[in-house]
Amino acid sequence: MRAAGFDLVFVETSGIGQGNAGVVGICDVSLYVMTCEFGAPTQLEKIDMLDYADIVTINKFERKGAEDALRNVRKQYRRNRNLFDVPDEALPVFGTIASQFNDPGTNVLYRELLEVINGKKGAGWHSSLRITEKESLKSYVIPTDRIHYLGEIVQTVRDYRRKAGEQAGVARRLFQLSGAREVLGGSPAEAELDKQLAIFDSRLDIEPKRILKEWPELKASYRRDQLVTKVRDKEIRSDLYTTTLSGTRIPKVCLPDFADWGEILRWSMLENAPGYFPFTAGVFPFKRVEEDPKRQFAGEGTPERTNRRFHYLCKDDDAKRLSTAFDSVTLYGEDPDYPPDIYGKVGESGVSICTVNDMQKLFAGFDLCAPNTSSLTCSGRKTAGSRPGRNTLKSAPAPCSRCAAPFRPTSSRRTRARTPASSRPSSP
Repeated sequence: MRAAGFDLVFVETSGIGQGNAGVVGICDVSLYVMTCEFGAPTQLEKIDMLDYADIVTINKFERKGAEDALRNVRKQYRRNRNLFDVPDEALPVFGTIASQFNDPGTNVLYRELLEVINGKKGAGWHSSLRITEKESLKSYVIPTDRIHYLGEIVQTVRDYRRKAGEQAGVARRLFQLSGAREVLGGSPAEAELDKQLAIFDSRLDIEPKRILKEWPELKASYRRDQLVTKVRDKEIRSDLYTTTLSGTRIPKVCLPDFADWGEILRWSMLENAPGYFPFTAGVFPFKRVEEDPKRQFAGEGTPERTNRRFHYLCKDDDAKRLSTAFDSVTLYGEDPDYPPDIYGKVGESGVSICTVNDMQKLFAGFDLCAPNTSSLTCSGRKTAGSRPGRNTLKSAPAPCSRCAAPFRPTSSRRTRARTPASSRPSSP
């Protein structure tokens, strides 16, 4: 290995368990990597590497009990080496999450490893990596106590369906008993029927009773010519019939002609009319008639070019529903630059936006506060070699309105200070 001329050689061993620290004799610096699942704290006394390792790291620090494990390992490390006056932060014991990009704990471990190598071998290696955070903190998209949320949703839906079936069965029994009482009224069985009616009526919840009570009125309301709904003290009248070219009146919403209370309740709890829970027919009672359900999609090149495309697409529409595609450079949050992997993607498969002024150019001529105007931001098409994007407004180049020269950022993307790059070499 020395003959190969490598500056640094890593020797990785298999899991050594609680013994066999022989690897220490063949290496200059030893690093012991463990997890928090070592059992009781007393088991740490059996791990030889805690006596010999220069650095100890507890990986998979996002797991439950990792902070307790770090505290226990530091105690054992201090006890093994009689370092009782050394604070925890000064001990070479770290928690890391190797699977997490730019993990603070891994960064601190890297700097510590360099310092130990320099101290033992005089390598003189230095790093420009800045340490801003020292503790590994897992960035969760979904919190650990909510990782089973999809299963909870499934279980909630299944419980609701089961409950709907049970309540429909109770309502059906009530319907049958009510019919039997009408037929057998005045007979000796009437008292027993009344008793059974009371039993099943107590099993029916308040919401199913309300549904059955309001069913006749709901059914009658959909057979009128217009349905009147109130939203914030404003009456909205919706036509309930469509007349065909042959003069046939076709209802927009048809409710089932159920007489059985069980079927009425089952349909109302599992299907129902548009605008009613569980909204299987839609969250709104009716579709809009003043505009088509569409959006105008555009995004290519400069904001001025995309703005002209928006105006062309919406010139005959009362409602302006705009959908913008940004290029991959803007989506990934990178500044436009001259390297080919960035320069070639600026304004491709999406519009290039770099400042708030560019956003004003993009939507110039549109009143975004108008109720019939809306804007939807979407990701651009992924091109070959493009990196995954985010739905965020970031920097991208824009031409100067006076000299048409490209702009070069002179500070961070947050300040947006820009100066002409006329002094820079021409782009490839």
